[in-house]
Amino acid sequence: MAIVERYILRTAATAFATGLVVLTGVIWITQALRQIDLLTSKGQTILIFLWMTALALPSLVAVIAPVALFAGVLYTLNKLNGDSELVVMAAAGVSPARLLRPLALLSVAVFAVVAAVYVQVLPWSFVAIENMTSFIRADFISNFARPGAFSELVTGFVFHYRERTPDGALRGVFMQDRRDLAHPTTYIAEAGKTFDQDGSSYLQLSKGVLLHPQSAGDTAMVTFDDYTIDLSQFAHVITGIKRPRERSTAELLAPDRKDLADPSLAGHIRSELLDRLASPLYALVAGLIAFAALGEARTTRQGRGLAIGGAIFAFVVVRMLGIAATTLTVGAPSAVFFVWAIPGGAILGALAFIFRRRSSPAPLRSRSAPRP
Repeated sequence: MAIVERYILRTAATAFATGLVVLTGVIWITQALRQIDLLTSKGQTILIFLWMTALALPSLVAVIAPVALFAGVLYTLNKLNGDSELVVMAAAGVSPARLLRPLALLSVAVFAVVAAVYVQVLPWSFVAIENMTSFIRADFISNFARPGAFSELVTGFVFHYRERTPDGALRGVFMQDRRDLAHPTTYIAEAGKTFDQDGSSYLQLSKGVLLHPQSAGDTAMVTFDDYTIDLSQFAHVITGIKRPRERSTAELLAPDRKDLADPSLAGHIRSELLDRLASPLYALVAGLIAFAALGEARTTRQGRGLAIGGAIFAFVVVRMLGIAATTLTVGAPSAVFFVWAIPGGAILGALAFIFRRRSSPAPLRSRSAPRP
């Protein structure tokens, strides 16, 4: 790689990294502020708070990286143009392909990173977030629910206890699970205690009753001396179906037949798989559209503002169309064609614009002075 190519690559990579860190940091802070209740209402430690918010970073990086690359390439080319460096390179005979090479290399590197995040890291982070949420909710019941207060852990699930003894036991425990309105369940016990086993939190109730309404309007009442409840179960959806975004890419490629039998679930699985596979292509789209707009040397009279505005508009439109196509595949399998055609068409269109043949000479040709 020549010195000029290394210079362009270094400038663009620095601009990309700076933009990625700044944008990710700003959005991460806004997300972290939304999770501040982990430290307040749920009483978690600062380490759990930081880990919970850090798990959102992969999804932020996956979305922000193409945008940061687009901004970095625009900044680099605009800087080279503003310093007349592109003019010198064009006068020295540097071809568009040579100028594109370092930026294409950076775009491919970003594409590889984003693809790895989408295919491997994102499913893991979503599962980790779900597990951490389950732990926090169970831990909230075990340690941080206030005595005498009716705490709604999730919508339809209420937990209450009268007091806590010095040894940590709970007195006057009341639990009601109305998330499934067809099968509400109420637990009332004189005492209870919590314990952890095999990574799960449990609540052991003593001397109580279980109330379960019947279809005929009566209520079945079961008395017990000891009754153990797995608190982790209350953090999961009743159906127990694993959401598509929490599944590995291999599971999306070969879903279970039971999942395919549900048209809605099958559509979401298809959409999630296509989103993971097609979204990294927009890193290449970002780099090529930015180069197509500013990759040519321009004079000071050839305003770059219109070119930058056109590039931003084109990239936003292409990305929005890609998101719309992916969403359409939930209910329309035929929309799969557009999922691939939109980024593919944008890449080919940008390349055709970059390497187009001009019938006129270069725009920076010298002009003779007018005769008097």
